[in-house]
Amino acid sequence: MRKIKFFILGTCSVLLLGAFSFKSKVTTIYLIGDSTVADYSLEENYQTKKFPQVGWGQVFQPFFQKDSLKLVKNILGSVKEVKIDDRAKGGRSTRTFFQEGRWASVYKSLQKGDIVMMQFGHNDAAVDKTERYVNIEGYKEFLRLFISQTKEKGGTPIILTPVARNYPWKDGRLSNVHGDYPKAAIDVAKELNVKYIDLNELSMSFFSSKGQEYVTTNYFMNFEADKYPAFPEGQKDNTHFQTKGGEEIARLVFNAMKDL
Repeated sequence: MRKIKFFILGTCSVLLLGAFSFKSKVTTIYLIGDSTVADYSLEENYQTKKFPQVGWGQVFQPFFQKDSLKLVKNILGSVKEVKIDDRAKGGRSTRTFFQEGRWASVYKSLQKGDIVMMQFGHNDAAVDKTERYVNIEGYKEFLRLFISQTKEKGGTPIILTPVARNYPWKDGRLSNVHGDYPKAAIDVAKELNVKYIDLNELSMSFFSSKGQEYVTTNYFMNFEADKYPAFPEGQKDNTHFQTKGGEEIARLVFNAMKDL
């Protein structure tokens, strides 16, 4: 009887260790940022209120299938599962994301080995909107805070420069509309020796290769009236993405991760 008890206890221990080992292989990638990253499907009545608007974070999870994880092993290591936790929110700058307690919520959840990908700049640069505006030095300081506290919890921070808007176009090429914010983000990444993805440059180059007319119609929120219930009067929006545009940006980010 005693031997049987030891056998049962031993078997349970092995099973528990196995379960713990499997759980430890799950890595969470937290996305923090603005509306271009956000997951609108989390909102109530998404189909009738927001569709087809997406942030690229909303369509990021499908890139992390079992057979594709090996492509980003340089970042993730030998994990068996990745969970995307999109905490981005429309209208937020680095400052308001921090002030509203959104960063505190991420920090509280962070586990060793998790990743935090941060893409801000659209709203930080909005000089005419004082409730969200952050100057260059403030922008850099909040990025430093997110980075240092991610490292403090044993996570890996990755900075992304702000994704391109669909203007200005000149001579068939899309140009930078974000001023010095992309450079500031890269400067912080180099200063603190963390990985970064120049999504501003990648997206400008990608959109330029597709051409203004195609990008405007297929990637950004530009369409005629009565096409979607959420936008009965149509839409002319060259900042936010339709589903296809979000998917292409998510693909750019995933491919960039391979080379980090």
